[in-house]
Amino acid sequence: MSAPLRPRPSPVDLLAAQLGDAAGAAIELERPNDAAHGDYATNAALRLAPVRRTPPRELAQELARLAAALPGVERAEVAGPGFVNLWLGDAWFEETLGAILDDGSDFGGASAPQRERVQVEMVSANPTGPITVAAARNGAYGDSVARLLEFAGHDVEREYYYNDAGTQMERFRASVDAVRRGEEPPEDGYRGDYVAELARAGGDPVPAMLAQIEATLERFRIHFDGWALQSELERRLPELLPRLDTYEREGATWARSSAYGDEQDRVVIRSKGRPTYRAADVAYLEDKLARGFDRAIYVLGADHHGTRNWYGAVARMLGQDPARVEVLLYQLVHLTRGGEVTKMSKRRGDVVTLDEFVDEVGVDAARWYLVSRGADQTIEIDVDLAAEKTQKNPVYYVQYAHARIAGILRNAGEAEVSAHATHSLAPEERELVKRLAEFPPLVAEATERRAPHSIPYYAIQVADDFHRFYHEHRVLESDAQAFRLALCRATQRVIARCLDLVGVEAPERM
Repeated sequence: MSAPLRPRPSPVDLLAAQLGDAAGAAIELERPNDAAHGDYATNAALRLAPVRRTPPRELAQELARLAAALPGVERAEVAGPGFVNLWLGDAWFEETLGAILDDGSDFGGASAPQRERVQVEMVSANPTGPITVAAARNGAYGDSVARLLEFAGHDVEREYYYNDAGTQMERFRASVDAVRRGEEPPEDGYRGDYVAELARAGGDPVPAMLAQIEATLERFRIHFDGWALQSELERRLPELLPRLDTYEREGATWARSSAYGDEQDRVVIRSKGRPTYRAADVAYLEDKLARGFDRAIYVLGADHHGTRNWYGAVARMLGQDPARVEVLLYQLVHLTRGGEVTKMSKRRGDVVTLDEFVDEVGVDAARWYLVSRGADQTIEIDVDLAAEKTQKNPVYYVQYAHARIAGILRNAGEAEVSAHATHSLAPEERELVKRLAEFPPLVAEATERRAPHSIPYYAIQVADDFHRFYHEHRVLESDAQAFRLALCRATQRVIARCLDLVGVEAPERM
């Protein structure tokens, strides 16, 4: 594990730390829902009252007194049973905006306390057909997690693992061979226009299918650093299986994984001597950790729920720390038109391919929508809305805010940009600065929870606040031009970072 990182505290964290130092206790600040209740508030008095055996309002009054003495705090008031509401002076907003500009595109980054080498294994669909929208959610989610980890300061590699041998691959090759002979594929084989295309190309269809998969994922802005083959990993099984706790039953070899935290024991060698995919899991996990990764992250569909505990059990049996293994699960994707489930596939009647989806809505919308819900939630994507180039489409709305700011900055040319305000800040300016100040803790939490869906939601809030500010206040040729240009530049950088974290482009013009 690499040396510790030194993340820069957010402006709000610094203010909370100052108040905490004065009060002798940890303080958390939150934005009230109503700005009339202050810029920030804390319930620390309610939390500390039982410990200090002091009435909450009495503690709140003391906290308000300490807060009012802090630089940047204009006034502090006690509310309700023991809340303390803080109103900040313009100087705090200037300092906060200056800090955002000083950090530039790194604002909110390097949040990890310790740098790790992390591998994110994702998609990993067998090369028996084109990548589907369901598998694309795996990639969009996994790649966004990888981007968050990189922004936090980790060294991240992306890997694709696939089965290049076994029953499915034999069935796939047999299907292509049947079409080449002018016959129908086997009853349990693969069908679709893509099978006919592969048949016309000649040769082994697997490399051609893999090349198509890689091209599709590159188009989807996912670049893999490595590709792992099940057939190669299985060669290590003779040396690894003796390290597992196994037993024989009905001619098969079972791993006693239930004794190591799994839900049940698992077959690793079938009665006919053929290894299961669980056996390949053993080799693959050992391979990952032997390559020096501090953390191995698997991104899997919800139907692999039982696998989560299996990997931890394998790690324990191999003498590895199970905390180094992490399994992320995601739910299904449904495409709708007018509230009805739709299918767009021209190549296969039963699924929608990623290429077809991207052809219809574009890469930006596809990436955005596939990470805009928590991984534990099923996604329903309105295809018509996703394809719209209007502000009703949330990704377009956020991109438009970025492009609008880019236009303002282009028109400003070499005009002065300064976080120092020469005017009394308007509510819309204050609200936008506070929204930008939320980014560091928000992105740190999104990284920690592996929850990239919070980024698009936050980006919409930033765009909302920016559009509100822009509607109310002139930027160019105003008395506050330098400060408002600084506010525009800081907003643009935060929006661009949000879009990048979910694999969406930040356009300069629209």
